Amino acid sequence: MMEGEARSVWTATILTLFPEMFPGPLGHSLAGRALAEGKWAIDAVNIRDFAQDRHRTVDDTPFGGGAGMVMRPDVVDAAIRASHRVGPFIYLTPRGRLLDQQRVRSLAAEPGVTILCGRFEGVDQRVLETHGAEEISLGDFVLSGGEPAALMLMDAVVRLLPGVTGNQESLTEESFEWGLLEYPHYTRPQQWNGRSVPEVLLSGHHENIRAWRQRQAEEVTRQRRPDLWDRYRRGQKAK
Repeated sequence: MMEGEARSVWTATILTLFPEMFPGPLGHSLAGRALAEGKWAIDAVNIRDFAQDRHRTVDDTPFGGGAGMVMRPDVVDAAIRASHRVGPFIYLTPRGRLLDQQRVRSLAAEPGVTILCGRFEGVDQRVLETHGAEEISLGDFVLSGGEPAALMLMDAVVRLLPGVTGNQESLTEESFEWGLLEYPHYTRPQQWNGRSVPEVLLSGHHENIRAWRQRQAEEVTRQRRPDLWDRYRRGQKAK
């Protein structure tokens, strides 16, 4: 796609050393169907194509010493400038701000996102500062590269786009949408392995079911995520 050409669908531009990793799992199921139908788009840019030497070198040793290699700012910068940047420019790194559902919703409201996938020990800080990268983390763990994290971020966003998920109501009752983890689910058979479905779910009394699900969501959040529970309680008190 040429620079300046209008894009009518949410588009992810991915800067990576491994473009063949995309769309990966996002080429299947609901996201894959939506991709085939043109409801969103992906453009994977190979950073190595912008290396200047015959060995296509994209990294070098870190100033100050230390283990590993660092992605060169000149090569990464050339890839960024040659790509069609759309939406926020995100660099996925364990030191970034933790991704949450609120940020996912805001990214879904953008025309798209540009994601830089790091490798080795990371990317030279100067190129991140030059392009005003928003640093985002998916959790307190380390991956071998930013590509799996980019797929996770895109999956979280794409499923919120119009026309991707058939049942829009299901999106409003998920974990984190109301500050709580989601309540437990049950389906047929009613009796399984000596375990029964809670009677309230068989009652047909919608208000009782809603209240039960609320209590379950509160209890599981209180037990498993005290940080979310404290935030939820503070929000309830502020209303």
